[in-house]
This record gives sequence, structure tokens and C-alpha cells, in this order.
Amino acid sequence: MPLIRLTLIENVFSQAQKQEMIQKLTDAMVSIEGEKLRSLTWVVIEEVKDGNLGIGGKPLSSEDARELKAARGYAVNDNELV
Repeated sequence: MPLIRLTLIENVFSQAQKQEMIQKLTDAMVSIEGEKLRSLTWVVIEEVKDGNLGIGGKPLSSEDARELKAARGYAVNDNELV
């Protein structure tokens, strides 16, 4: 059975967005291995606290993630990326 682990910074994505990630990651696996694998595909989302995830040797906060998302033209509200 496949196990997909996804690590995100907490307070960046909404619950609806995380549910969509689970669905789409499952769909991707099913597109490779077939529909019979759907009920056996696990997706685990782990959220880490601000500053506990780094890129290029530097800690990344939820604010940094929102700024990166906004710089790429995505809408951002006060508490999460949209």
C-alpha cells in the first residue's frame, strides 16, 4: 500500500486545501497504479511549526511562505494561502 507523506508549515493552508491535496495525491497514485489502489493509498500531512522547516540553510516561517505565494501572484488572506 502506498504511503504519501507531505510536510507543510502550520497555518499556511486551509483545511479545505489540505483535503484537496489528499484527494489529488490519491488521484495521482490511482492514475499510475489503477483504481483498485485508491482504498489502499494513505496520505499523511504533517505540519511543522514556524521556523522548523528550512530552504537553502535558512528557516522558513508561515509568513515567508505567504510572501513567496503572493510574489507568484496567488491571493493571500490574513491566516492562510488561498
